[in-house]
Amino acid sequence: MISDVVTKGVQQAPHRSLFNAAGFTAEELSRPLIGIVSSFNEIIPGHINLDKITEAVKLGVAEAGGTPVVVPAIAVCDGIAMGHTGMKYSLVTRDLIADSTECLAKAHAFDGLVMIPNCDKNVPGLLMAAARVNVPTVFVSGGPMLAGHVGGRKRSLSSIFEAVGSVAAGTMTMEELADYEENVCPTCGSCSGMYTANSMNCLTEAIGMGLKGNGTIPAVYSARIRLAKHAGMRVMDLIRNNIRPRDILTKEAFINALTVDMALGCSTNTMLHLPAIAHEAGIEINMEIANEISARTPNLCHLAPAGPTYMEDLNEAGGVYAVMNELSKKNLLNLDLITVTGKTVGENIANCINRDPEVIRPIDNPYLANGGIAVLKGNLAPDTGIVKRSAVVPEMMVHEGPARVFDCEEDAIAAIKGGKIVAGDVVVIRYEGPKGGPGMREMLNPTSAIAGMGLGSTVALITDGRFSGASRGASIGHVSPEAAVGGPIALVKEGDLIRIDIPSNSLELLVSDEELAERRAAWTPREPKITDGYLKRYSAMVTSGNRGAILEIPGAKEN
Repeated sequence: MISDVVTKGVQQAPHRSLFNAAGFTAEELSRPLIGIVSSFNEIIPGHINLDKITEAVKLGVAEAGGTPVVVPAIAVCDGIAMGHTGMKYSLVTRDLIADSTECLAKAHAFDGLVMIPNCDKNVPGLLMAAARVNVPTVFVSGGPMLAGHVGGRKRSLSSIFEAVGSVAAGTMTMEELADYEENVCPTCGSCSGMYTANSMNCLTEAIGMGLKGNGTIPAVYSARIRLAKHAGMRVMDLIRNNIRPRDILTKEAFINALTVDMALGCSTNTMLHLPAIAHEAGIEINMEIANEISARTPNLCHLAPAGPTYMEDLNEAGGVYAVMNELSKKNLLNLDLITVTGKTVGENIANCINRDPEVIRPIDNPYLANGGIAVLKGNLAPDTGIVKRSAVVPEMMVHEGPARVFDCEEDAIAAIKGGKIVAGDVVVIRYEGPKGGPGMREMLNPTSAIAGMGLGSTVALITDGRFSGASRGASIGHVSPEAAVGGPIALVKEGDLIRIDIPSNSLELLVSDEELAERRAAWTPREPKITDGYLKRYSAMVTSGNRGAILEIPGAKEN
């Protein structure tokens, strides 16, 4: 066992003395040491139940003959961090989580790991760590929140962000807003729509690193505790069979995950996280492949914010495996890949029926013929721009309008709420990319303000930042190259016409090449917004959004 280097032999007597000091018995040290990486904290609703999940995992590990050892992982609540400097510290935690978990696992010679994430960046961060450390690993999330109820209708976090915009527009009272505030988030768990946390927890299941139900069993259900116990037991089987993350995280598995992503209509943030996880597994994914997968993959689910259904509904309809079973009917998945269950994808999803054809559309009756996410390219986005196609209203699939240009999120929000944005406009928010932000802030506040002001079907938003999974509408993010490195988005001027053609995967600035060349020659880099601390180092090392915002040593040759 890996842990022999800290538990066996004469030279390890000092190590054992320290284990003794921590209360470990000789019997415990004779068994495999399993790191239980718990993201529990008391500020994130999706994490306040992780102490219960952790205890259940520990029981499962111990029952199956291992010694559980709990270690921590940090997390940030994107909702609480939204709309202020705190959002600069969200995406960047993905790499801190991966780094610190690698350090804990390697330094203490764990034989296996059970990862317990739940919210936006610690799911991909722990997947990145799993690929790096490459010891037998199982994931079990804390589960989604139940939907709230306002006015007799199911609601979620995106509803209240949009309600704030409605108050600004004068179409909602403060009393009505208070009703939303009290009722949209009724339980612990990751927010109840197909936002980033739930997207990544579902894709963890689809890629083969989580057990059935990992992405969909609600946080408050007892089935979540049983799942956690089984995850603890399962890691011991993986050790016995020597099945490791890199055996599961193959290129074919990432293709499967992208296919399920398109069918579910996941958050655009998956287009950042999947390439970053693949990179850690030694696999390079060009995001242009997303359009190839989208072209052959129908969109089967319209969960909030794209539609009126929620994670609890997806769970009742059969969950991720039922979606995968629908996809398998058109041979859209590789069914021969090994997973943490010890079985293949095909064996996992066999007989997982679709119990609700409105929540999970049958493969022959999809919501959209193409997948939920599209990658746009053009002279405004030479590398990529990402849009959640499944959350765009039909009348905005093709749009042309004048640019309204802002160099930060706050200025854009002030203009939207001040009534300065009108139907037909294309709001451009730049210098919010990985380097320029730094940290690539989510733009849920401006997209929600646009929706709340009644402009969701007439106004587009383009940014080198990114969007919350709770955003909807013609919201195009991850525009690369970003403004901070001189990408074309830095050259847009107020009033320039921009043409968006989502069916054609096109994003064009309607300015001549000669004019753009003159603007480029006159452009000068901006002074960094943050000049100290972790964000200064992050800004120096981070790559562009189209590469997953992975970190590289400055000057190193790109892969």
